[in-house]
Amino acid sequence: MTTEVYCKKLNKRLEALEEPPIPGKLGEKIHQHISKKAWALWLAHQTMLINEYRLNMMDKSARDFLQKEMHTFLFSNAAEKPPGFKDIPKE
Repeated sequence: MTTEVYCKKLNKRLEALEEPPIPGKLGEKIHQHISKKAWALWLAHQTMLINEYRLNMMDKSARDFLQKEMHTFLFSNAAEKPPGFKDIPKE
């Protein structure tokens, strides 16, 4: 049986994550309020941020930056793409 959650990112009931995606309180909050679809959108956004800003994930400041961006992306409408970022046109 598939469980659902009211997704705060997408503002509708969608399939829930099977378990918290990260440890700690933030992981629990994401598990309770964010859908699988919204989490997949975050993972794509996170990859773009890592690549565009050339983040070194061994660096604590890079991990802290991504955690802040994750919260912004999932729980507000304030997330932005890096300056100058251009999406690849779809054919």
